[in-house]
Formats: sequence, C-alpha cells, structure tokens
Amino acid sequence: MVELVVYSFVLALLALWIWPLLFNLSNLDYLLTNRDEVAPESVKFQRAKRAAANFQESYPVFLAISIIAIIQGVDVTSLATYWLVLRVLFMVTYTAGITYLRTLLWVGSLICLIMMAMALI
Repeated sequence: MVELVVYSFVLALLALWIWPLLFNLSNLDYLLTNRDEVAPESVKFQRAKRAAANFQESYPVFLAISIIAIIQGVDVTSLATYWLVLRVLFMVTYTAGITYLRTLLWVGSLICLIMMAMALI
C-alpha cells in the first residue's frame, strides 16, 4: 500500500505539472518570462488544467484514506490501484474531450474512494 501512495505522488506530479506543460510547449517563450502578459492557451491545455484541478479535489481524500488504512492495517490495495488507474484514464479522456467516458471514469474513482472509506469502518 505504501508503494501506491508513492505512485500517487508520481501521478500528482504528472497531473498537476507535467501533463498540462506538455500541452503548453508552444508557449515556451512565454513560460520562460515573468508572465506579465496573458499567453494564449490551447483547448487541450485548458482541459489539462481542469483535469488537474479535478485531481486536486479528490487527491487529499485518497491520501487521507490510504494513510489511515496503512496505520490501521486495512488492505485497500486493490481499490487504491483501481483509483490510480481510473484517475490516469480520467486525465487522458478529459484532455482528449471524451465526455461520457470521462464521467464514467470519474464516477468509478469516486466509488473507489467510498469503498476504501467503508473498508475502514
């Protein structure tokens, strides 16, 4: 389970920094400035930023449940793995603009969090 928490840190780095950056490389000159003016943003970059914001909403809950599970010795490894996979797929489908599948992936990740929390009770 500790490994999954570490993997989630990697996912956080990917979702919050690297993934949006990949869709903003065309503005590299702007990124290397003081950013006093507003740079144009592509649709995919905007989606990647929104996916990152969505990740920030559920990640603290995932971390809290995971750490409590580790402390209590409750095995939620499979649910945590599903959550990680679903969040990666969510990020990709959100950026690609695949709306209905994206929503199903989000619901699946939410169900994983709920089931992880229920396992602690």
